Amino acid sequence: QVRLVESGGRLVQPGGSLRLSCAASGRRFSSAGMGWFRQSPGKEREFVATIDWSGNRMNYADSVKGRFTISRDNAENTVYLQMNNVEPEDTAVYYCAGRRYSSEDSDDAKDYYYWGQGTQVTVSS
Repeated sequence: QVRLVESGGRLVQPGGSLRLSCAASGRRFSSAGMGWFRQSPGKEREFVATIDWSGNRMNYADSVKGRFTISRDNAENTVYLQMNNVEPEDTAVYYCAGRRYSSEDSDDAKDYYYWGQGTQVTVSS
């Protein structure tokens, strides 16, 4: 059974930092494009960041560019999202996603086959 398990979500003050992790099991994701998405109450799920299989190509939503960094450790089958200078608008459930057959990055949720259960990030003073 393929699973993506996110961790690292917590309450953080505005301007603070945290790192989300996405640990994969059940298959190797070293050749798969991976992404992070988020969803706030009353809003649709939105793209945050994506990375190709090699870790050399990344893409970000404009709202997080310069503040968030996506990375991956293929040996550990894990993807990370480093979140710096967080804002209250970053409050959401963050989801990790993996592509089934493609090694490319993508900002389209429809391109992803595997999804985690999400981890809550709350930015508040």
